[in-house]
Amino acid sequence: MSGTPAAGGGAANASSGPLDRAAADLHPAYFALVMATGIVSLAASIQGYAALARAMLWLNIAFFAALWVLTILRVARHRARLLADLADHNRSVGFFTMVPAACVLGTQTLLIGQWPAAAWGLWVFGAAVWALLTYGIFTILIVKPSKPALADGLSGGWLVSVVATQAVAVLAAQLAGHVGAASGHAETLLLVALVMWLGGAMLYIWIIALIFYRYMFFPFKPSDLAPPYWINMGAMAISTLAGASLILAGEKSPLIAGLLPFVKGATLLFWATATWWIPMLLILGVWRHLIKKFPLRYDPLYWGAVFPLGMYSVATARMNAAMDLPILGHIPGAAFYAAMGAWSLAIIGLAHRLVASRPPAIPAARP
Repeated sequence: MSGTPAAGGGAANASSGPLDRAAADLHPAYFALVMATGIVSLAASIQGYAALARAMLWLNIAFFAALWVLTILRVARHRARLLADLADHNRSVGFFTMVPAACVLGTQTLLIGQWPAAAWGLWVFGAAVWALLTYGIFTILIVKPSKPALADGLSGGWLVSVVATQAVAVLAAQLAGHVGAASGHAETLLLVALVMWLGGAMLYIWIIALIFYRYMFFPFKPSDLAPPYWINMGAMAISTLAGASLILAGEKSPLIAGLLPFVKGATLLFWATATWWIPMLLILGVWRHLIKKFPLRYDPLYWGAVFPLGMYSVATARMNAAMDLPILGHIPGAAFYAAMGAWSLAIIGLAHRLVASRPPAIPAARP
């Protein structure tokens, strides 16, 4: 999810207002800010920090609204830059962050805010955006005449498409549990969740095979190890959460009951894969920043590294509840504190970036 914006087509200039410049330069993956804030909020709720979880819910509502205002402004005033991003192999996949942003916020409104109507609206919106982006972006990238080499066009950011798919599955399963088995909607929601969960798992297999091939058989520079590579783990963590949500919501569902051994086995497989990635990513991070001295500075893509940590905490806690695995009891707490620390550093970096980007005040003219 790297690359530079296309020039021209209504690009903001020095005389533009700060809001217009922010819209013009908005990275497609910036909705990862909402993903990260939402999942850390949910992890805080599970760990018993109710006040922190609710405060982060309100903060996330503000983030979500602000990013959509900037996106709409970008569509209206900088459409050429947005269309260039949609056709870019690196930046286009960043748009998929819109889907888990909506669905994670929907989960917050359901579980923390106790606002089921808002959760339903966000799920419908997220599912519609998922369909539009999945078939729109992949079609654009398939038919475009000029394509980059695999080493230049593939990154961990591609796995955000998996996260988006599983985010729709997670919220569908949670809504099914909320409406209850007596409702006719529950079985339909569980079927949708199951289909999305399985489809997301297959999509992960396709993409991660290419990413692993990219790792092993192409030169690897420190700059190539962008923060979205943490989505290698995050996509499996949210797949774990989707499986656990299916188990918890489908205890009385004939559909899920017949598949329960398979769902439990696949869920544990996804969690094991997510766990395998954590040491590997930490080692590569040490290689990047301590051995190769790659500078560590704020980048909006770092939100894509915060999200997997929070998701691992929530997914492990929910899997523990669904499958009764007390041996994993201390892992969600440790992962939460790591995610909270990463989120705090990222939010400080964002605040510093916003302050540093403000134009200097013009001194008043002396009489």
